[in-house]
Amino acid sequence: MAFDADSVKIGRRGLLAGGGALGVTGALAACGGGEDESDSGAESTGPWEFIDDRGETAELDRVPAKIVAFTGMAAALHDFGVEVPAVFGPTTNEDGSPTTQAGNLPVDELEVFGNVFGEFDVEAYAAYGPEVFMSHYYIDPAALWYVPEASAADITGLAPVVALSANDEALSNTLDQVIGRHAELAESLGADLESDENTASRERYDAAVEALRAAAAANPVKVLACAAAADTFYASSPNMGNDTRFFLELGVDIVVPDALDAATGSYFEFLSWENADKYDADLLLLDNRVQSLQPDQLTDFPTWNALPAVQEGQIVGWEAEPMYSYGLAAASIEALAEAITNAKKLF
Repeated sequence: MAFDADSVKIGRRGLLAGGGALGVTGALAACGGGEDESDSGAESTGPWEFIDDRGETAELDRVPAKIVAFTGMAAALHDFGVEVPAVFGPTTNEDGSPTTQAGNLPVDELEVFGNVFGEFDVEAYAAYGPEVFMSHYYIDPAALWYVPEASAADITGLAPVVALSANDEALSNTLDQVIGRHAELAESLGADLESDENTASRERYDAAVEALRAAAAANPVKVLACAAAADTFYASSPNMGNDTRFFLELGVDIVVPDALDAATGSYFEFLSWENADKYDADLLLLDNRVQSLQPDQLTDFPTWNALPAVQEGQIVGWEAEPMYSYGLAAASIEALAEAITNAKKLF
């Protein structure tokens, strides 16, 4: 489940998928040649194609090496064994450390065309000469995640595009299915899904899923998926996230808010801090992305401190934009299973 907590006043499209403005002329396309093909690092492995979740086919005469991908997507591909040399999206924190969405990416070695919401250096991207461009979308296939609307046509016109659904409203795809699609994409790019590393990651993931199922059955505590901003506490709908839909299937009891904001796609309910205790919750599943306030940033919020789950220390980090590889997802599922196992019923 994904949103930008700093964009609550600009509507669903701005809240969920971003805006921003950076115009370029058609002349930029001429900059897209980049390096000579022999210098791109890709081996000549014959034609490549991939049908994305929009039903669009990306085609090249060889497997691409100069991949540009949204940070979270790049992190998943990297975990499967595909190197992505260039990214856009939240990659590093102010101190240069990797964000939660960067996974195990070697962030110091990457070309980064935009590190914050609404930022994308189109001129640098064009000069780089991308072979393929990859991102997610939420509900609207035309709204690519972290691609500024004003420059989207310029960005997507420079290379074939692969878009994978992070929230297919028609299919109600779950985390399990979204990871599967990333695995298919990685395999098309040369990843060996049967390697020792990928096999071990899949086994760890399967074990984590079963641990979460068992924890939810043994200790059915009430969980609130939420996020915090300076002026707003967000109660998130588990029906709108591919991960939380999956957790529901596994038996986790997640609060469904009763006053979801339709203007933002019913992803969450906006609560003032005075009403942050509207829903009884034994455990808080708190958005751990950089744009969401974390427990150490909330110590001066009286109503936060008064929440029973906070007083008991029953808070677990939530990757509200999940990591779509088996190894990366396993870690967050394990953390939730452990938190549920150890949580006390408070209501």
